[in-house]
Amino acid sequence: MHTETQETKTSLFLPEVGTEGKKVRIYFDGQPLDVPDDVSVASALLMSGVRTFRLTPISGSARAPYCMMGVCFECLVEIDGRPSRQSCLTQVRDGMVVQHQEGASALNLQSAES
Repeated sequence: MHTETQETKTSLFLPEVGTEGKKVRIYFDGQPLDVPDDVSVASALLMSGVRTFRLTPISGSARAPYCMMGVCFECLVEIDGRPSRQSCLTQVRDGMVVQHQEGASALNLQSAES
């Protein structure tokens, strides 16, 4: 029988009480978020209550980070106008603009040829 403890009810992506340090402001889908300056974009968004990072190209189903180490690609978002960025591997910085990603990013073949 499994009994829940206080530890199992606490989110892994909430700062520990009394450890609030320096914050930076990022923007997710136009909304300002004040987040710790020393975390990944994925962690910052999860801490802020974001649960959908992207929509799949085929079915349009919602996705969010899974592995948090750059293997699964479920955390892809647009960062500062650049699509398909792995949010779990990108550290936040002040003023960063993040958008959820809908489907696959478009390929810019012209820039690939140059």
